Amino acid sequence: MNDIKHTAKAPFEGKIDVRIKIAAMWTSTLFIFAYVDIFAHLRADVVEDVLAGKVAIFTVDQSFLLLTTIYVIIPSLMIALSLVLAPKINRWANMIVGTIYAVTILASCIGETWIYYWVGSVIEVLLLIAIVRYAWTMPTLEKP
Repeated sequence: MNDIKHTAKAPFEGKIDVRIKIAAMWTSTLFIFAYVDIFAHLRADVVEDVLAGKVAIFTVDQSFLLLTTIYVIIPSLMIALSLVLAPKINRWANMIVGTIYAVTILASCIGETWIYYWVGSVIEVLLLIAIVRYAWTMPTLEKP
């Protein structure tokens, strides 16, 4: 009685465009950035330092907040840029920004003893390595 054959493919059957994968990894990285920072503000030592105008070795002032904002804006923009940049520029932007951020995250772990911070940082770095890898293998020629 039911002779209708379904020929439509499932929405995610087949390959996912590498640009979407990279954008998703930047999104995941930013969520982890945010939550690790939010959780830090539950620590008494961090709260005391913030109330004293310090974050790690930095003084909280206009320059610190501007530079921190720029530090967060760049990977935030990489989500959209990963989807819209020309392939060659996209490839290099993701490899360069991903590498720089992996290094800065590893540097931020120096002297850190809290396990949640290390877990978040390791996941961030793994995501960034994956971004760099996907960017490295990304096709750079536009399809006609």
